[in-house]
Amino acid sequence: MAKKFKFELQDILDFRNFEKEQAEGELAKALAVETEIQDNLNIIAGQFVSLKKTTDTLTDFEDIAAATRHKGLLEYQKEELLKQLAEAQIVTAQKRQVLAEVMKKTTALEKLKEKEETAYKEKLDKEDNDFIDDLANRRV
Repeated sequence: MAKKFKFELQDILDFRNFEKEQAEGELAKALAVETEIQDNLNIIAGQFVSLKKTTDTLTDFEDIAAATRHKGLLEYQKEELLKQLAEAQIVTAQKRQVLAEVMKKTTALEKLKEKEETAYKEKLDKEDNDFIDDLANRRV
């Protein structure tokens, strides 16, 4: 009975797969932060549109002044969110790079495993064929 294929670097491959899962999780978190910031920017954009519509119909000076202050607040919030978005995009890019590197290492090990497993199966097939040939030659 032939013994089962054993990949000598399986522990390392398992660790690389774990690293890959971790990197994917970190990237997902970074993308979630980016999405949240973008959603907040979209809300502020909607508030700008609403404020513009409201401001066009105002006639009282105090209401116009309040709308102007509100617009200033929205501008400030928008600028802060844009800064946060830029920082989040940098983090996301770094996480993508880490994931790409980990995937490269994992893929290399997986290909090596496949190559070794194919060679192992070919060796077993050859041994089986040689055994069958030996049996066939002995009976003759």
